[in-house]
Amino acid sequence: MKNKTKILEVDNVFSGYGETEILHGVSIEIYENEIVTIIGPNGCGKSTLMKTIFGLLRATSGNINFLIDDKLTSINNFDTENLIKQGLSYVPQSDNVFPSLSIEENLEMGSFIKEEGMAESIKSMYDLFPVLKEKRNDPANQLSGGQRQMLAFARAMMLKPKLIILDEPSAGLAPNLVSSVFETILTIHKAGVAVLMVEQNAKAALERSNRGYVLATGENRAEGTGKSLLKNKEIASLYLGGRK
Repeated sequence: MKNKTKILEVDNVFSGYGETEILHGVSIEIYENEIVTIIGPNGCGKSTLMKTIFGLLRATSGNINFLIDDKLTSINNFDTENLIKQGLSYVPQSDNVFPSLSIEENLEMGSFIKEEGMAESIKSMYDLFPVLKEKRNDPANQLSGGQRQMLAFARAMMLKPKLIILDEPSAGLAPNLVSSVFETILTIHKAGVAVLMVEQNAKAALERSNRGYVLATGENRAEGTGKSLLKNKEIASLYLGGRK
């Protein structure tokens, strides 16, 4: 991509659980300050790909490279703590906040590997998400679903990542809360952080994405800009409920 710096490169990656292979040679790339969405049917390997990038699963073949010190560097054998230090954050689909802790305590947990500059980072998150500042002393279990996701995103941003990975950020939310979650994602993007997300609400995600990839049966099926994928009749029929 012209005049853009590539920050993540997944090249022909195979991965899975034990002897069960889920990904069969998947390749994607992310550039600085992009929003990229992965779509596809349930069981196609979307979440497996996210977990493999973040080191929760190991690639059995292929390469995963991440921008470290201005150079794409293999992270195949990095553990999650090291990946976080290098600027990669991950928000899982569930269990992504500490419900009994206050909002501020949750944000502090986001800096557990680097306490230096914590106060400044918390202030930055409050500036970015004022509603969290208003409720800073409230336990996370008193937040709405949309606010809880906002807190999860803010905690993942405490160490100023280059890339944040979101696994099904709108899953389980009431329809009226889904739009607020996507607005939060756009806020993250405007703060200069690249976003890679897996999302079943494919139309809403692609509408807000620079680019997207379609996975099926653990393999690449299509890629393009968010707009071009939305206009593709075959993809619309298979993955967007027939919408064009």
